[in-house]
Amino acid sequence: MEKTNVMRLLAAAKIDFVAHEYDPDLTDGNAVAAALKQDPDHVFKTLVTTGATPRSYYVFCVPVNQTLNLKKAARAVGEKSIEMLKQKDLLGLTGYIHGGCSPIGMKKKFPTVINDTAQLFETVVISAGRRGFQVELSPEALAKYVPAIFEDIIEN
Repeated sequence: MEKTNVMRLLAAAKIDFVAHEYDPDLTDGNAVAAALKQDPDHVFKTLVTTGATPRSYYVFCVPVNQTLNLKKAARAVGEKSIEMLKQKDLLGLTGYIHGGCSPIGMKKKFPTVINDTAQLFETVVISAGRRGFQVELSPEALAKYVPAIFEDIIEN
């Protein structure tokens, strides 16, 4: 299997992970989870937002079968409001394209929040930084490496 930058970063940090590969034409998170034979509750997508404060960006990781609650997310990062980053701005800001965005290895470190349900699992699956590749690792190891906090940030 090809190694992505995310895999190299995790290996260099001596963080245990399992690499997964899937059809890169799959763009729906639930389809990716099914292709990997994983519970969609433990496969996380990475969402990038911008805050009301000028030039403020935040990263949120939520299960692929859930929706980010923008009010809860704003509260978690101390913003009055946040909105999703425009897709055309994603590559320039993070170094990643839509469908291959990982909280690991972005161009800059942004405040990151992982939905607290990640703590219910021994491992979570996140993008390995390229379409067609995912990595599975401990949510605590992910939170420590990124760094991130755990909060309830999904719609109920």
